[in-house]
Amino acid sequence: MENTNTSASLKSTQGSLSMSGTGLPSGGYYAFLILYLVLLSAFGSFVNDMYLPTLPEMVRSFHTSRSTVQLGLTFGMIGLGFGELILGPLSDRFGRKPILIGSLIVFAIGAICSVWSKTIHVFLWWRLVQGLGASGGYFLARTIPADLYKGRALAKVMALVGAINGFAPASAPVIGGLVARSVGWQGIFWILFGFSAILLILTPAFKESLPKSRRVTGHFGAAFRNYGILARNRHFVVHVMLKGTALGVLFAYISSAPFIIQDHYGFTQLQFGLFMGFNALFVACGATLALHFKPLKRAAVFGGRGLLLVAIAQFVCFYTVDNVWVYEALNLPMLVCLGMLFTVGNTLAMNEGRECAGDASALIGLMGYVFGATVSPLVGLGDMLHSTAITILVLSVLVLIFARMSRVLPADLTATPQSAGRTAAPELPKNSVASASTESREG
Repeated sequence: MENTNTSASLKSTQGSLSMSGTGLPSGGYYAFLILYLVLLSAFGSFVNDMYLPTLPEMVRSFHTSRSTVQLGLTFGMIGLGFGELILGPLSDRFGRKPILIGSLIVFAIGAICSVWSKTIHVFLWWRLVQGLGASGGYFLARTIPADLYKGRALAKVMALVGAINGFAPASAPVIGGLVARSVGWQGIFWILFGFSAILLILTPAFKESLPKSRRVTGHFGAAFRNYGILARNRHFVVHVMLKGTALGVLFAYISSAPFIIQDHYGFTQLQFGLFMGFNALFVACGATLALHFKPLKRAAVFGGRGLLLVAIAQFVCFYTVDNVWVYEALNLPMLVCLGMLFTVGNTLAMNEGRECAGDASALIGLMGYVFGATVSPLVGLGDMLHSTAITILVLSVLVLIFARMSRVLPADLTATPQSAGRTAAPELPKNSVASASTESREG
């Protein structure tokens, strides 16, 4: 009976997703799916990165402090984190598509209302609403691939999306700088509203990736029970913490950069956008580079060691050298290392938790935003160069600790994910599974 159910579930999944003989969505729909995942992931980047060039302007516009304006990033990340925590189990119960549509509508409301904010405190609350709305698309960009793939096949899809999506954080600050120079910070949120509207228009073409046969059933609380099971999965927790601490480093960088580049070194909003756009491409390079490591977790150790070396050099230079080009030269290898760590953390955590992918993706996002929301205001305290250097150094030590913990775990992408209290996901066709298994053994 169990084999029959699995076979039926597989046929249902293949039919609804137009699967080819290799177990991948076929033809035009595969291209659409990759594009759609890129846009969903880019949406999360645009929500924060696009308005970074306007932070110094908003200090003057709202007559407030740098740390208070940086709370806009914190409130957005709190919304993203809690939104994922709530929407993850709901998407496992009701499917991905209805959750995605509802969250995009919430974001659109938050974006419009933030434009009319008269005080920084009103603006911060609408940033919280934006975060809640953006969380749906952001975590589903990780969840949907885990519905369809596993092992190194999952790693390839996530790295492909990550590499293409490297242009999102690259273009967002540039667009933000151009818009802010023309129409001020309010124009940025009109563009974000338009982005959410485009995603809503495209969503009907997306085919549900979680068939009813694989959804959480039973009483409503059962949808949230998987959090406890995932929290007891040591392999999953290690990789979630690896991704979370690495994201903390990234948020320390992006929340301090507008003030360091514009206020301290005197560059314009557009020039700042060009700096950030160029730098973001190195995250995409790191994501692609990670795939050359076998087993994949070796990329985490390599990236963790590299990140710590850069953080030490940055700490020394920020206290002894005050030069924008030294600052920039140290950012580039740091971002390559972060790109590697993001690919490893995302892939291995989702591979462990793929049987309840919505919950797993939510916990990955929540932990990243916990670190991000904590460090964003911290880097604004005192001398920003010094506080940024200290914050990044401490987080880099934590990243390396979790990378080394990952290294001693059993071989990645070969073990069967631990059950999370629900019917196992159907296997891919034999030739696809064999291919993924062969690649894993080669690692």
